[in-house]
Amino acid sequence: MPTRPARIIFVDVDDTLVRSFGSKRIPMTPMVERILALKTAGAELYCWSSGGAAYAEASARELGIHDCFVAFLPKPHVLIDDVSVTSWKLTQLHPNECLSATIEAILSGS
Repeated sequence: MPTRPARIIFVDVDDTLVRSFGSKRIPMTPMVERILALKTAGAELYCWSSGGAAYAEASARELGIHDCFVAFLPKPHVLIDDVSVTSWKLTQLHPNECLSATIEAILSGS
């Protein structure tokens, strides 16, 4: 039986994995736990941020989830693709939606 390819998921840092109040950073523990569960379930996770790849990686290390991610990336400013983003098979979830959905629902894209 053919196996389903890993679900590829990009995860933002600020206000998704961590909240900042001045110089204080507060982990969003339920999302950190959700990342661990998605990794365990076979998701292929990438961490990205407008703050850049080094910031995304440092944040994942700080939260103890560095090993969950395949790579760390800056968010793009320009996307060059022959297919419009609006026609991608892409599901965007707010962190609150991600927390209320089952792991299976997230992995299936529903």
